[in-house]
Parts: sequence; structure tokens; C-alpha cells
Amino acid sequence: MKGLYSIGIYIASFVVKIAAVFNSKLKQGVIGRKQTFTKLENTIQPTDKSFWFHCASLGEYEQGLPVFEALKAKHPDYKVVLSFFSPSGYEVRKNAKIADVVVYLPLDTTANAKRFLDLVKPDYILFVKYEIWPNFLNEIKKRDLNAILISAVFRNDHAFFKWYGNYAKSALFGFKHIFTQDENSKLLLERIDYNSVSVSGDTRFDRVSNQLKTDNSVSFIERFKSDKLCVVFGSTWPDDDKLYMDFINSNKHTDVKYVIAPHNIKASYVTSLKSQLKVNTICYSELNENDNLADYKVFILDTIGYLSKVYSYADMAYVGGGAGSTGLHNILEPAVFGMPILIGKNYDKFPEAKTLIDLGGLTSLASATAFDSTLTALITDNTLRKQQGQITKSYIASNTGAVLQIMNYFNS
Repeated sequence: MKGLYSIGIYIASFVVKIAAVFNSKLKQGVIGRKQTFTKLENTIQPTDKSFWFHCASLGEYEQGLPVFEALKAKHPDYKVVLSFFSPSGYEVRKNAKIADVVVYLPLDTTANAKRFLDLVKPDYILFVKYEIWPNFLNEIKKRDLNAILISAVFRNDHAFFKWYGNYAKSALFGFKHIFTQDENSKLLLERIDYNSVSVSGDTRFDRVSNQLKTDNSVSFIERFKSDKLCVVFGSTWPDDDKLYMDFINSNKHTDVKYVIAPHNIKASYVTSLKSQLKVNTICYSELNENDNLADYKVFILDTIGYLSKVYSYADMAYVGGGAGSTGLHNILEPAVFGMPILIGKNYDKFPEAKTLIDLGGLTSLASATAFDSTLTALITDNTLRKQQGQITKSYIASNTGAVLQIMNYFNS
């Protein structure tokens, strides 16, 4: 099985290199992986103590960050190696303050694993959520390194729990301890005799709670919103646009402002998005200090780095990704500020969405008609809006504490 896996890795690598000729995102990853070992050699010295933090992409980085920060604060003299699998994580966080060096994870071969670990010599290794790379983890196990997996989620259909998944299953034992988000994941691990496991919950709750401790002021949004109600559409895709576009264009709620933060901020898409809006609209990329932003109905946030702060100005939020097949984006970011949340119809793999629907703080919408009636009710009924907002805020507050539990592991 190991041989088949390794052959598959090489085949996948070859296919990706060919595809990268035609895909800029894949090309970034191919080029970036060629630089990994040189970067490590230039940054990590033989006498250095180090942590290795690994994430698949940006979402996992945000999920792991509160633990990374806590561990770094406890050991400020340690160097931090931060690795990503995906360009969408690496390109956004390649200058992350938490790290001394940010790299792409090399191809998961035994030779690469040995070379990577020889260079980094990590005292602690933290992987986040789904990142299970068998050759790296088996080499970690051979060296008896202190590796843990945090915010893990497992399902019965994962290969680790199938008759054909022995090699993948063996990789899990490269972790000294696994912290899961839920009890079901713990039970699945125990079923394969992995018993060094704790249910800590999701570190994202701690991450978004920390947002309340920061300065969330955004001057251009203050000028835009003025004293009106505000709906923020976060990380939206074209399928999401179809739900809300007619609602905004109808302009029947003249005392409401809308901020749209599309996931894709390429100029061509933003131009297309703006052309569909029949109300007074301005983009972040068009801003100048003389604009009277209060005169605009829609603000398109065609930049990155502001959304988590902009949510603090929202009275209601729509979180994108659920209307199509791209995957629901982070509903906890607006929830921490205490507001009703709307999403598309596809959320089966997102337990936090299911829970908030059951609690009554989140609504899933399958059509533009349902969107219209639901958002209209929230805009016109202050009591309903406040009730749902309190539900989402309380949900966040009652689920924090994962970071403290994980840090207790390092203190024991």
C-alpha cells in the first residue's frame, strides 16, 4: 500500500506540473515548492529550537492561529516554520508575523520528509484539521517527534476507517495526541485503537472571539454606513449573487446599505458584479478621499484583509459558498458580533451551520424568493433581528476554550 501511495504521489505531481502550464494558481505551487528547502537552509540553523506549524490553506491557518500564538508566547525564543499545501494559503500569509519562514509543504515522499525534518528539527509539530500526509507522519513517528493534530474532524467515510485504508490509518499514529472538534470523531479514532485523543472543540471559536479584543474600526465603512442598517455579504460567489441581486436592485428598503465582499476579487469579476447592480455602487478600488460614501447604496469590498472587521458594522450577514458547490465560508466571523446570519442551501458538511439553524440564529435559503422574504422580515422586525443576533453571539461564547485545553497538553 505504501508503494502504491508513493507512486500515486509522483503521478499526481507530474499531472499538476503539466496542468500548471495553463493554471496560474497551480504554477505558484509548483514554483514555490522548488524554493522550500533553500528557504529552510537559509533560516533555520543547527542550534535553533523550532516549532513546525502546518496548514492546508488559509482557513486552517486562521483556525490554528490562536494555538500558534499561544505556543509562541510561551516559547518566544523558538523559531517558527509555517508550511502550507495550497497557494491560496501561502500567497496570503507568506509574510505572516507568527513565522520566521513560510514555505510550501514539499511533495509527500519519504526522501522529502527526511530532508525537511533534518533541516527543521522541530521540538513541536502542529497540524490542523485534515492534514494527514502518510510519508511525513511515518517519518515523524520513527523519530518519535512531538506532533499533534488540532481541531480534527473525522467521518465514517474517511479512508482511515475502511478496509483499504491501512496505510492512511497508520499515519494517524504519527501524532502523539489528536484534539477533535466533536465526540463522534473521538469515537471513530478509538474504533481503530487510537486512544490518545481529546474532544477540545473548534479553535475557530477562540480565534473569532479574539476579534472582539481588537480595533475593528474601518473609516470608509463608517462613512458609507452612516446611521443606516447594514447587510454584509461575505465571501460570495456567482451562485450567491443570484440569491441577493434582485433584492438589492429592487431598492425597496431605502434605509439599508449593502457591503459585498466577493471571494473572487479579480477585476473582470468585480466589473461584472458591479454591472449587474442597478443602484448607486462604489468599489474599494475606486475610493478617493473626496467621495461622499453616504450617497452610495452598495460598497464592493474588492480587497482582502478587511472582512472580519467589516462584519462588526453589520446588522445582518449573508455568508457565501453555500448556494453552490464551493463550500460554505466561515459563519463564525459574523456570529461573534451577534447578528442573524443567512446562507445558501448546501451546508451538510458544516456542523456549526446545522447547530445554529437548530438554535434559530441562522437561516438556509434555497431561492431568491426565500431570500427576499427572510431578509425583509429581519430588516423590518427589530425584535426578531435582536433575538437571532443574541443566539449567534451566545453560541460563540459557549464554545470557546479549545486553545486553553490544547495548551494544557503542552504544560503537562
